Amino acid sequence: MQDVNVGGLVKYRVIKRRVSESKPYAIEESSHNCFLIEGMNYMWRLILGESGLTPFDAANAYIGVGDGTTAENESQTGLQGTNKYYKGMATGYPKGPSEAGDKKAVFRAVFGANEANFAWNEVTVANGNSDAAVNMLRIVASKGTKSSGEEWTAEVEVQFQNP
Repeated sequence: MQDVNVGGLVKYRVIKRRVSESKPYAIEESSHNCFLIEGMNYMWRLILGESGLTPFDAANAYIGVGDGTTAENESQTGLQGTNKYYKGMATGYPKGPSEAGDKKAVFRAVFGANEANFAWNEVTVANGNSDAAVNMLRIVASKGTKSSGEEWTAEVEVQFQNP
């Protein structure tokens, strides 16, 4: 039997727009690979049909942003910073393989003018809106400081892939 390593790729995109303008003034994207142990184990439990678990679906998935700069580590259990904000999914999200493409899921949340106005240095996808939720991943990537009067859309694309 041949060993096949399956990995994951996470693309993190932030679309920045001033509320008074219709077009974004910046779109920043980066690629990462840091799934958290708690998230990986939880996904296996979901796949294996364990009952009573909260899925990462439209009603329960959140994107959390924070100001933490501690390096990514798979043993972490969520955002590490002081300022944190969790936002539920935009209408129609998350999208699975039938809409996002093979082997993918896309999570998207829109942070309004008065939400998460601090430095965005980290992001997570969680199945709840607090530190008590299960976090699928954590990415450390500075996307700038969100100000009042701006609407930022965070999009996290998760793709499983063979090497």
